[in-house]
Amino acid sequence: MDTPNNPTTQNIPNFQFKKKIRLETVFSPRSIAVIGATDEEGSVGRSIMLNLVQNRFGGVVYPVHSSLDAILGIKAYKNIADIPDDIDLAVILTRAKLVPDVLRDCVENNVKGAVIISSGFRETGSYGHNLENEIHEIAQNSDMRIIGPNCLGIMMPNSGLNATCAKHIAMPGNIGFISQSGALCTAILDWSLQENIGFSAFVSVGSMVDVNWGDLIDYLGNDAKTKTIAIYMESIGNARAFLSAAREVALRKPIIVIKAGRTEGASRAMLSHTGSTAGHDEALDAAFRRIGVLRVDTIAELFYMAEILSKQPRPRGSRLAILTNAGGPGVLAADSLIRHGGKLAELAPETMTALDDILSKNWSHCNPIDLQGDATPEVYSKALEIISKDPESDGILVILSPQAMTDPTKTAEKLKAFKKIRNKPILTSWMGGADVEKGNAILSKADIPTYPYPDTATRIFNYMWRYSYNLKGLYETPAQAHAENGDNKLRKKIAREIDAIRKAGRTKLTAVESKLMLESYGIPVAQSTVVESEAEAIAAAEKTGYPVVLKHNSEKITNKRDRSSVKLNLVNKDEVAGAFKAIQSHISQKLGTENFNGILVQPMVNYDGYELIIGVSTDTQIGPVLQFGSGGQLVEVFRDRSLALPPLNTTLARRMMEQTNIYGAMKNSTFGETVNLQKLEKLLVKFSYLVVEQRWIKEIDINPLLVRSSVNDDDKYGEFVALDARIVLHAPKLKEQDLPKLAIRPYPVEYVFDCKLRTGETVKIRPIRPEDEPEIVDFHQHLSEESIYFRYFHPVALGQRIDHDRLAQICFNDFDREMALVVESTKSDEKPKIIGVGRLTRIPGKDDAEFAVLISDSYQRTGLGTQLLGALLSIGKAENIKRVFAQILLENRGMQRVCEKLGFEIKTDYEEQVVHASILV
Repeated sequence: MDTPNNPTTQNIPNFQFKKKIRLETVFSPRSIAVIGATDEEGSVGRSIMLNLVQNRFGGVVYPVHSSLDAILGIKAYKNIADIPDDIDLAVILTRAKLVPDVLRDCVENNVKGAVIISSGFRETGSYGHNLENEIHEIAQNSDMRIIGPNCLGIMMPNSGLNATCAKHIAMPGNIGFISQSGALCTAILDWSLQENIGFSAFVSVGSMVDVNWGDLIDYLGNDAKTKTIAIYMESIGNARAFLSAAREVALRKPIIVIKAGRTEGASRAMLSHTGSTAGHDEALDAAFRRIGVLRVDTIAELFYMAEILSKQPRPRGSRLAILTNAGGPGVLAADSLIRHGGKLAELAPETMTALDDILSKNWSHCNPIDLQGDATPEVYSKALEIISKDPESDGILVILSPQAMTDPTKTAEKLKAFKKIRNKPILTSWMGGADVEKGNAILSKADIPTYPYPDTATRIFNYMWRYSYNLKGLYETPAQAHAENGDNKLRKKIAREIDAIRKAGRTKLTAVESKLMLESYGIPVAQSTVVESEAEAIAAAEKTGYPVVLKHNSEKITNKRDRSSVKLNLVNKDEVAGAFKAIQSHISQKLGTENFNGILVQPMVNYDGYELIIGVSTDTQIGPVLQFGSGGQLVEVFRDRSLALPPLNTTLARRMMEQTNIYGAMKNSTFGETVNLQKLEKLLVKFSYLVVEQRWIKEIDINPLLVRSSVNDDDKYGEFVALDARIVLHAPKLKEQDLPKLAIRPYPVEYVFDCKLRTGETVKIRPIRPEDEPEIVDFHQHLSEESIYFRYFHPVALGQRIDHDRLAQICFNDFDREMALVVESTKSDEKPKIIGVGRLTRIPGKDDAEFAVLISDSYQRTGLGTQLLGALLSIGKAENIKRVFAQILLENRGMQRVCEKLGFEIKTDYEEQVVHASILV
C-alpha cells in the first residue's frame, strides 16, 4: 500500500488522559481507608470517620491507626497492607512529613485514589514544597489519583459520600462545586443549607498536585447528575488542561468561575495562602472568554448564575424588557442594565398597541413598562404574555413592589404559566420581606429565578447575554485567512535569524530586524534604509522621496518618547544632514559610539487614520497573550485594549476587536475614515501565527499600526502600515523545552501531507479547520444512504448531519483530545473539495482512541480509506496513543478489508452483528 509520510513527533505535548484510573472510582468508592483516623473528641480524624459512617455511601470504612485497635467501635488496622479488602479510596490525615511514605504504601497495595486532607506543604515554604514535589513524583509514576493536599475533602451528596470534616453533608442537587479554598467550602455549605441549594458534587481541591481542574471538569461534564459546574479558583495551574476540558464541556453544561486575585494585594495574599501565583487577571479573562467559561465577581453571583442557567434559556441578545408596578424600581433596574452593558428593548409597534388595549391610559408607554401601583395579577399576566411575544426583546424582568393594592402571592401564581418562554429568560424581583415570601417560594418552585433587588436581576441578565455571546463566538464559522501548511521555508528562515540573534547574546531586535520579521508574515511595514553617514542619509532620502523620517536603529532605545532619536517631516537634504548629526550625537552620548548601529531613513507617512497597537506578551500561567487596541503615544493613558489567546481565526479576531472603543469608531466611521475591518481581521490572524510559530518571541509591540480607509496616489503604503515595531526574545539561557506553552494548541501543521491514490490522483490529507464547515456540508450532500448507514449504524437525515451546531463542534477540533482529518481533492481544474473525513478520538482515562472513517462514494475503492486510516495510525503513535479500535458493521466488508490490510486484529460478534477491530500502535 501507499503510506503517507510519518508525522513528526517533536514538540507535541500530551496533557490529557495520562492516568489509567478514571475518577469514577474515587468519587464512587466501595471501600475507604481513613489513614490517621482517631476517636479523639474535636479531631479531624474523628469528624471524618463520623461523616463516613453516619452518611451511608454504599461502601465499607476501614480506619487505620498505628496504635489503636478500634475507632468508634470499628476495627482499626495498623497499616494499609493489613486491610483484607481492596481499597478504592484512602483519606489521609497524617502529618505532612509522613504523607509521601503513606502514599507509597497505598501504591504498593493498589489503592486507586487518595484524598490528602493534611496541610503543611508548599504554603509553608521550601520544606513543604519539597514534600509536595515528592507527592507529585509518586502520582506521576503510578496509576493512583490524588486529590489535595491541604484540602477539605470530597462530598457526593446524591450518593451520601462525605469524606470531609464539615459538620453537615450538602443537600443533593445538580450543581458540581469545586473550590481551591477549604474554608470557603464550609461557609458556602452552611449558606447553601439555609438557601436550599443542592449539589451533585462538593470538592475541595487544595494544591492540585495531581487531580486538576481539567480532570474534575471532565468528570463532572460526563456526570449525569451534574447540570452546572461552579468553581472558586485562586490559580489556574495547568492552563492547557483546564482550557481543553472546559472548552469540551462548556456547550453542554455551563461552567461558572469566581476567580480570586484580581488585585495586586489579593494576589500577594493568595500566594501566602496556597503557594500559587495568580497570573495576569486580564489574561485569565481572555482565556475564559476563549473557551466559553463565565466569570463572575461575587459568591452570590456564582450561585445565582448556576441556578438561572439550569432553569432558564439563554438570551439571544442584550435587550431586556422590564415590567414593573412602580416607577422607581424600574428606573433603577434600567440604570443598572445600561451601566453594565445591556440595552433596554425598544418595543415593537404591535407590542405597544397590545399593551394599550389592556393597560390604563397612564401607563408609561415605554420600556420600563410601568403597570401602575394598582396592577392586578391578571394585568401582570396579560402584560407578560404580550411581552413574551415581542420580537425586539431578548429577556424579561418582572418587578413587584408590595403596595396596598398588590397581591404578591396570586401574582406569582399567575406567572407560573410563563416559566418557559422560548429563547427568552424570565427573571423576577419580588421586593420586600414577609409580604412577598410566599410569592418568592412559588416562583422558585416553578423554576423562575427571583432576586431581592431589581439591580441584582439586571446584573444577572447582563452575565447571561455575555455568556451567550461568548458561546456563539466559539462556533461561528470564520472566513479563510491563513494557509494551513503556511510557508515552511519562511518559518525556517526566521528561526535561523532568531537563532543567530540569540547566539550573539541579544534578546532585543533592532527596528530593521523587527520589521523584516513582521513583513515576512504579511504585515505591511514602513520601508526603511539603514545608513551610516550623512551622505548615505541624503542619498537614501532623495531616493525615497521627501518628506522623510530619520530614527535610531538601536535595540537598546525602547522609549517612544525619546524625541532626540527620531526626527520627523524632513523636507530637504540640509534637514536630513542636521537630523543625522543630532541622532548620531544623541546615541553616542547615551550608549557610546560602539553601540551606534546606523540610522533609519523612511518615508513620512500621512497620519490621517487610526493609530492602533498590536502586540504580544507572555503570561506566567497562560503563556503568550495577544493585545489589540488604541495606539500612539497615549496608549497607556487611554488603556483601550483587549486581550486574546493565540492562535486566532477571523471570528476570534473580530471578537477581540469588538471589545475595544476604537473598534466602534472604525466600524461607525466616527472620524470620517472607513476601515476594511475584514482585512484587519486577517492581519490579526497572520500576526497570531507569527506568535504561534516563533516560540522564542517573548514580546512584540507594533505601535502604531496605522489604519486608513484610502491613500493618495503618491502614498507608498496601503491601508495598513506598521510604523514602529519592537520584538524581544526569551533569555538565551532558556532551553527550548522550557519555553512557555501555548494555552490553546495551535493547528498541527506537522500533520499536513499529500498522498497518491490508485487512480494516480494526488490528494491532500490535513487536520480539519473551522472554516471547513461549508465544504463538510457539501461533502454530506453527496453521500449515499449506504455510506451513511455504514458510518453511523443507522440512517441519519441530511438535515441532522449538516446542522450548524453539530458541524461547528466537529470542525472546531481540540487537537489535544481529538484529531479529525479531512481529505481534499486538489485537481487543478476544480475548487478544492473534501472527499473524506477521518477521526481519532481519545478515550478519557486511557491510552486508547477510537477511529472513524467516511469516504465520498466516488472515491471508494481507490485506496483512499487505507491511506486515511494509515494516517490516523501514524498520528496516534505520535500522540502517544497505545491502541486504536473501532466497531464495524458486519456487512461493511470494505472497511474490514482496510483494517486487515493495516494489521488490525479482527473479532466478529455475530450476536450484535458487528466486528471489533483493534491494533497496537
